[in-house]
Amino acid sequence: MSYFTIAGVQMHALHHGDNTEAMRHRVDALMTRFPQVQMVLFSELMPMGASPHHAQPLPSDTEAMFCQLALQHRIWLIPGSMFEQVGDHIYNTSVVINPMGQVVARYRKMFPFRPFEAGVESGSEFVVFDVPNVGRFAISICYDMWFPETTRTLAAMGAEVILHPTMTDTIDRDLELSIARTSAALNQCYFFDINGAGALGNGRSIVVGPSGDVIHQAGSGEQVMPIEIDLNRVRRERERGLHGLGQPLKSFRDRKVNFSIYASEGGSSPFLDTLGPLVKPARADLETPPEH
Repeated sequence: MSYFTIAGVQMHALHHGDNTEAMRHRVDALMTRFPQVQMVLFSELMPMGASPHHAQPLPSDTEAMFCQLALQHRIWLIPGSMFEQVGDHIYNTSVVINPMGQVVARYRKMFPFRPFEAGVESGSEFVVFDVPNVGRFAISICYDMWFPETTRTLAAMGAEVILHPTMTDTIDRDLELSIARTSAALNQCYFFDINGAGALGNGRSIVVGPSGDVIHQAGSGEQVMPIEIDLNRVRRERERGLHGLGQPLKSFRDRKVNFSIYASEGGSSPFLDTLGPLVKPARADLETPPEH
């Protein structure tokens, strides 16, 4: 089977607090209206809001509720992400639940939005998972997309669909829309970039096809986006090229160059070391005007 229907959910929610019941209602209504949906994807930090103070160890009662919801509707469910407490550490973690209500993967965000996402640790393991008889899917979260190495690695692991919950409420959303399109084209895959609305994002979720084509772009308000994808399109374009032209994954595989920047510890370089610490910009002090 090459056809598969994924619904992205862009919804308003509390910035600090429990949004899980609202998410449950959205899924119930979605599945009543669009029973063909096989996977549901929410935005980053939707379940418990954007405060690390709501971090929980996993598994948790919250995760169990989502497992029951996935089983009830027999869907794959990615409820965005939530802060996970592991000892003294906090991670921004996305959970993948199958239609039997089982957690098949947990992905920890590799690139917290530092220096703004303070106190959150970086994950270190890529996550891909297979939907039987359909294809291979992968998870990345928000700021991860700004590092093309993350998406390229997932594609090299065979990912045909990148599921990308995000929480962007800042003025760089236009750039992220461009990055989503570019990521899909460079890696010849579907890219589902699902943002929150209101307090948890400025919306404009985007779903992109493997040629970088925009399948759907949402507005700034609430929206449910059931999209049927065709995995054979990914396979065909990876075989023959985007529009019968570029074949970037094959060219990357067959490259003659080794990227020296990645040979150094931590990927640093003499130039990068000159950029200074990773901190919030400070306000410039204004000089006191001369007295007249």
